[in-house]
Amino acid sequence: MGGGPVTLHARLIVERPRFRLDIELTVAAGQVLALLGPNGAGKTTALRAMAGLTPLTDGRIYLDGRPLHTMPVEERPIGVVFQDYLLFPHLSALDNVAFGPRCQGAAKVAARRTASEWLERVGLTEHAAARPRQLSGGQAQRVALARALAVHPRLLLLDEPLAALDAHTRLSVRSQLRRHLADFDGATVLVTHDPLEAMVLADRLVVIEDGAVAQEGTPGQVARRPRTDYVARLVGLNLYRGTADGAGVTVDGVEFSVAEHLRGQVFVAFPPSAVALYRTRPDGTPRNLWRARIEGMERYGDNVRVHLGGPIAAGADITPAAVADLGLSPGQEVWAGVKATETHAYPA
Repeated sequence: MGGGPVTLHARLIVERPRFRLDIELTVAAGQVLALLGPNGAGKTTALRAMAGLTPLTDGRIYLDGRPLHTMPVEERPIGVVFQDYLLFPHLSALDNVAFGPRCQGAAKVAARRTASEWLERVGLTEHAAARPRQLSGGQAQRVALARALAVHPRLLLLDEPLAALDAHTRLSVRSQLRRHLADFDGATVLVTHDPLEAMVLADRLVVIEDGAVAQEGTPGQVARRPRTDYVARLVGLNLYRGTADGAGVTVDGVEFSVAEHLRGQVFVAFPPSAVALYRTRPDGTPRNLWRARIEGMERYGDNVRVHLGGPIAAGADITPAAVADLGLSPGQEVWAGVKATETHAYPA
């Protein structure tokens, strides 16, 4: 995917009491852009603004060079898949998908032919006569996607498209959705709070916090170099802001040796798996070592996530055997250390 001329360029400004959304988005033809962020950040507001369902306070939306923001909602070349799919309960899967082409003026026979082709593409030919209540969650999601694509949109908007599915179904439907998005040559904007969904489905990520863009880039760029606590938690890293002087960085009085040589304000990041805990102060360099207090512990996959307080807060992932060997418990004082080779810094 990717390449081609810019398909979507939007400046979205929506003002409400005690909230303001102000972001810019650019999505190229064939590209999937994921809007990621905590609840209340403005993700769905942005999507609804692009769809014309929430009026802009200011800004503009251009799609293939045409001013979308001045068009009536029903004339916008947009397909939308809502979180709860919003299928018409009294219509069959076939007629749900045919609804869009019919609204565009297609004759009933032609619209149903188009719908049949789309149901075949999403693997639901045998369910064409089924009503929404007779479909599984995954099947309903695919009908909603087929309905959105049957109108030949230039912009596809997906609002938490997998949120209503159970974990097992989500896995299979996610891979199917990725294949369908790969075949779509328009622009796609995906709203999600699930980092895995964003990493798997999107070419680029835009992280929104408090109505503004906090970070953007490819999934790899965002995962390797988080710039906010929210992003760091999403990708499972400890993140700090400090002052670099060559290969050393000072963070709240703790000295870190890092793999990079930088100066000035930087971010320092390392995974919880890189943190080692000790009952007594280990010998060797004082760098990358600090006195900590155990604030809490919880199972985390096959390991135990230890939440540390002190001069800096951190998460440490250690084995249950290590917890037993060290006799760890909440409220206990420990020493925490991390290897310089696993501690990375980058400009703030």
